[in-house]
Amino acid sequence: MKYLISYLLLLFCYQTVQSQTIEITGKVTTSLDAENIHVINKTAQVFTTTNAFGSFKISAKLNDTLQFTSIQHKLNEVVIDASILIEKELEVHLEELTYTLDEVVVGRMLTGDLLLDASRVEGEPVTAKKLGIPSYQGKLKTQSERKLNEATTGGGFIPLFPIINAITGRTKQLKNQIKLERKDELLYDIRKRLEKDLFSIDDLSKNLRTDFFYFCSEDENFILRCKNKSDLEVLEFLREKLIQYKSNLKK
Repeated sequence: MKYLISYLLLLFCYQTVQSQTIEITGKVTTSLDAENIHVINKTAQVFTTTNAFGSFKISAKLNDTLQFTSIQHKLNEVVIDASILIEKELEVHLEELTYTLDEVVVGRMLTGDLLLDASRVEGEPVTAKKLGIPSYQGKLKTQSERKLNEATTGGGFIPLFPIINAITGRTKQLKNQIKLERKDELLYDIRKRLEKDLFSIDDLSKNLRTDFFYFCSEDENFILRCKNKSDLEVLEFLREKLIQYKSNLKK
């Protein structure tokens, strides 16, 4: 019985370490400039960049792969082990990347006119992916989306963190936060595009306009009426809400 309890405790500790996401403080050393080096967590699909001193912070868990890239350095990858998670620190040295050219090809002379020079470029645009330089190609996650990903994923046989976060309500809270952020982004975009057109027909005092737009966003049909809709359809919704808003002001 004693051995069984010890085994279960060891199994629990192993599962916790394996699934736990830790913020790691790191430093990149190099003989070149250490600023703006990309630090990519390939496993969790999140990334950051180093500051002027080569320092960075990034979230990771056991067996995640961190990739360090820049156009001046050789690619370096580090797999997160238990010792890194315990110390919560990591130092990585990057070697200078040198290129050897077989020949020099003289191309078109640049005029200094950006639009003219760009129009003369032949072929497809050069990107980091085409040059073979490792870089994160997906859509960048917001801070709330990264937190939700950490709260709902976990390694091991028993992913404890997703279960705990679901029970405590943290997962639901993060999902609601993401919904609010996306609603605010939509509201900002609508105001930027259509505010001038809306109030050129039916004016409203400038000190009330911010309150009016938040009044619109609180409508239960705001997303349905405004997301992926034409400007004319959105304007129609805004004019309906403006009539309601002014009517409320008179009460």
